[in-house]
Amino acid sequence: MANYYVAVARSTLNIANLANGSQKSFSIDDERKVRVFYDKQISDEVPGDTVGDEFKGYVFRITGGNDKQGFPMKQGVLVPSRVRLLLSAGHSCFKARRSGERRRKSVRGCIVGPDLSVLSLVIIKQGENEIPGLTDVSVPKRLGPKRANNIRKLFNLSKEDDVRKFVIRREVTPKNADKKPYTKAPKIQRLVTPRTLMHKRRLVTVKKRQQEKSREAAAEYAQLLAMRQKEQRERKEELRRRRSSASRNSVSKQ
Repeated sequence: MANYYVAVARSTLNIANLANGSQKSFSIDDERKVRVFYDKQISDEVPGDTVGDEFKGYVFRITGGNDKQGFPMKQGVLVPSRVRLLLSAGHSCFKARRSGERRRKSVRGCIVGPDLSVLSLVIIKQGENEIPGLTDVSVPKRLGPKRANNIRKLFNLSKEDDVRKFVIRREVTPKNADKKPYTKAPKIQRLVTPRTLMHKRRLVTVKKRQQEKSREAAAEYAQLLAMRQKEQRERKEELRRRRSSASRNSVSKQ
């Protein structure tokens, strides 16, 4: 008696909710539920009604994924299979180790197919029911803004307010239980302080001084050039007079 084995294609949907910062993975064993994603590309919007009853009314956007061997999907590669591309700095799926480095790497095309093991999705429209662990929770941001203008925008501050008093600090618990917890704060970028203003004034002063020095040097050079040209013209005139007088003397002697 022959034994027949049916291969079950298990897919993982990694769904992220950008509204509250949560993320959750769902394992789906039935291939018919994920067929709605087949032949779709990255950044396409797909309704989630056929995926399951808990996703009724939801709309997802495809953001990426990996095939069963772990190769990532790359936007712009319009094939449902794996290809080898010559990648350089600035391309996705590649990190340049040296300046000007290029390397041929295997990437998965951006068209969804049955060979994918993980598919990354983002919720665009929320449905009727809440999804436990995804839409009913809120994950606070671990780090606050670092740039001075972004801190002002977050707390609705004016330019007269001191941004350093509103920077978000986070508490760090040391691994050693004997040490006390402490707080850390980011270094504020593009912060205008009296020291930066003084440094800017100094740079402007140095630049003006250099421009004035360049103008004086150009004027001195022009004056010296004019004097040298005048001396050269006088020498040519003197040489011309000598030649003319010598020619007259030779004519008179004959």
